Amino acid sequence: MSDLKRRIESRKARVGILGLGYVGLPLAMEFARAGYRVTGFDVVPGKIADLNRGRSHIKDVPSRQVADAVRRGLFEATTDFGLLAEMDAVSLCVPTPLSKTRDPDMSFVESASREVHARLHRGMIVVLESTTYPGTTEEVLLPMLTADGLEVGKDFFLAFSPERVDPGNPVYGVRNTPKVIGGITPRCTEMACLLYGKAVDRVVPVRGAGAAEMVKLLENTFRSVNIGLVNEMAIMCERLGLDVWEVIDAAATKPFGFMPFRPGPGIGGHCIPIDPLYLSWKLRSLNYQARFIELADEVNSAMPEHVVEKTSRALNDRRKPVKGSRILVLGVAYKRDIEDLRESPALEIIELLEERGAEVRVADPHVASFRIGEKEHRTVKATPRELKAADAVVVVTDHSGFDWASVVRNARLVVDTRNATAAVRRRPNVVTL
Repeated sequence: MSDLKRRIESRKARVGILGLGYVGLPLAMEFARAGYRVTGFDVVPGKIADLNRGRSHIKDVPSRQVADAVRRGLFEATTDFGLLAEMDAVSLCVPTPLSKTRDPDMSFVESASREVHARLHRGMIVVLESTTYPGTTEEVLLPMLTADGLEVGKDFFLAFSPERVDPGNPVYGVRNTPKVIGGITPRCTEMACLLYGKAVDRVVPVRGAGAAEMVKLLENTFRSVNIGLVNEMAIMCERLGLDVWEVIDAAATKPFGFMPFRPGPGIGGHCIPIDPLYLSWKLRSLNYQARFIELADEVNSAMPEHVVEKTSRALNDRRKPVKGSRILVLGVAYKRDIEDLRESPALEIIELLEERGAEVRVADPHVASFRIGEKEHRTVKATPRELKAADAVVVVTDHSGFDWASVVRNARLVVDTRNATAAVRRRPNVVTL
């Protein structure tokens, strides 16, 4: 352990990042910035080739940052998992999606763990960052990594540290977002904190991997439940003939006891639509129903259908059926000013509109093309001509690149699910969520 400490302190420790997506690549760049030699592992050859040429596929990580790390010999990417044997520390940043039955799909974590197990050696730190249910580190990784007789906390060190990446956030990144760390043993926590403390401004140790796993789920369940609440509030305000945006803005003037959340067309990204359901699944195995989580999921999952119904009613009020109407959807990414489509509610809205016979066109300045099932969509520009040609314009993602005054001025009908047109004087052609 003392030798590993010296290697960490002297920046001679080799760091491996398994998975070079939205979580792994930013983490790799922070360790490289801290002066460590970092090897990134991934299974996509094209991604590896681009990174080794200094080309980033993640908007939050500029290509110049990758190129600089490659040039200085602090970062290389590879598909050769045999190089894991040379690492002093490995962080697992692989996807944890839901299966078709909405149960945790642990196949990526299990596969990554098997790769690490095959090259595990004394003095190695292994940290799982992939969001999962409480108990995963101890129940899935630990038995696999100790199968050959190595002792955790003595021969190697195992911990969980939840990723807190917020794509597109211009203020908070890996370095200045506090890093929660919980090890299988106190020594595991100590060694993982020592390592991450060199790459981030602040580490927050907790008593055990399970506590660290629960931290992440609490954070995202908090958001999911509150978004579900405000989405239902939007529906209630509609029934009562009230403006939900006015209600929220007025409530937000209270200087204590209230935190404003905003309604929308649904929730997207890899975290909020998925992570709370990991906790719900785990609790079902303990004969407990996570009622808040499941109700919030029910409300949030129904919002795309609500948007389509609202669009249909607005068209009907103008004596236009959805079938045969030309509808322009503004924004397909799951949130403002990013290119990330993971779990985006726009995808379901587009699919539902097409199922009803609408001709759907999509404008998104951050996305050139995307696929829904077997159908490929190429995006268009939200020009005055495109806006005027649409029977309805549905605002799904409020990218700052859209000209909202032009949208309101040129569109015959606007269904605004984000209150993006609030700064423009309201006209009869605008319908809000």
